[in-house]
Amino acid sequence: MLTKDTLSNGLYLQSLAALSNLAWSEERIQESLDATMAKRPGHGEIWLFAYGSLIWNPLLDFVRRELATLKGWHRSFCLKMVAGRGTPDVPGRMLALEPGGITDGVAFQLDGPEMERDLQCVWRREMVFGSYTPIWAPIHLEDHTSIDALVFVADPGYALYEADSSVSTIAYQVAVARGTHGTNAEYLRLLRKALYANGLSDNYVEALHLEVERHSVACLSPFAHL
Repeated sequence: MLTKDTLSNGLYLQSLAALSNLAWSEERIQESLDATMAKRPGHGEIWLFAYGSLIWNPLLDFVRRELATLKGWHRSFCLKMVAGRGTPDVPGRMLALEPGGITDGVAFQLDGPEMERDLQCVWRREMVFGSYTPIWAPIHLEDHTSIDALVFVADPGYALYEADSSVSTIAYQVAVARGTHGTNAEYLRLLRKALYANGLSDNYVEALHLEVERHSVACLSPFAHL
């Protein structure tokens, strides 16, 4: 199970490194963190925009949590997943953001003595395979305040990036993939549940959920393999 302790003590990195030769080293992850912080706009607190598992399992000592909107980006299961909730033989799909559209999510304000540790944990979690490009982008809080936040978006140059993340293409893949951290379909259900719990929704997530459930039912049918 993913916890702050497994992120802090390196056990999470070790577990995924053993499953894939794509895993980044601790040194490379730290270099990415340092490079991103060097581009940080302003000083003081840092805001992190969450659009996936960070919403329901942030593992952060945040000082403030707000619903937020990110313009210019949309959710996309565009990253092939060969570890965690998939395998090299039966890969799943990992969530990211791609250009275009709007994404509603949650923003966390980080500050205080735990901020450095929190950022290191976030990087070990999100950049274990170098799947994303961390950027600074403006987000809008519910009171319409605009702030610059840290956002992890898809890297099209990533080895396992998939240009086609349409529902019809990936639904069966998500329905059947599983790994050491559970099933790909479970992740999708948790995402959908977390969005609803926060009064949010995403048409792409909804459409994918319906199609994945349809495939799951078909796979369980006693006539599925006749």
